[in-house]
Amino acid sequence: MSLLGLHQPGHTRLHRTSTGWKLLALASASIVVVAVRGPGSSLAFLAVALLLVAWSGAGLAATLRTLRGLVVVAVLMAAYLAWQQDWARAVEAVADLATLVLLATVLTVTTPIDEMLETITRALQPLRPLGVRPESVALAFSLVIRALPTTLDLARETREAALARGLQHDPRARLTPLVIRVVAHARATGDALHARGVGD
Repeated sequence: MSLLGLHQPGHTRLHRTSTGWKLLALASASIVVVAVRGPGSSLAFLAVALLLVAWSGAGLAATLRTLRGLVVVAVLMAAYLAWQQDWARAVEAVADLATLVLLATVLTVTTPIDEMLETITRALQPLRPLGVRPESVALAFSLVIRALPTTLDLARETREAALARGLQHDPRARLTPLVIRVVAHARATGDALHARGVGD
């Protein structure tokens, strides 16, 4: 299972920092990573993210192994951008993607999901008169976090099934079942929420 969405108890400074500050830091860092252009700065941000993963106690090697499913996405993105634009833009985009995923991993590894949802709900309470439903936003946030490792697991299972059938070189044998399974999982999640009256 991907470490993204899996809390690991620890005693590092990152674990002791309040959830609100970590969420604010993640939001601010994400804006900076996307706003600052250039492959050099993107690689520098990636190096900082790797250091934070190591500091969090998650284990850098274990984190990289669990996120190896992103390599396919990164390679496809790099190839497309290098073809359409140039290699500098490809390096920047892939480094930014990896940085954001690693920063999100640090947050979820060092912070229990329940604490995150409670913090988000409290922070959005002042917006309730404007029509914002803090509980719904917190639920959506939780579903996104939970969906990422599930999608990676489905991708791994689909790849293994294609290998077992000798179709590892046929992209349709991997992409089509993956899309169908991801959509089916999303529909099942929606049906479960609807059955509990969520969103009515």
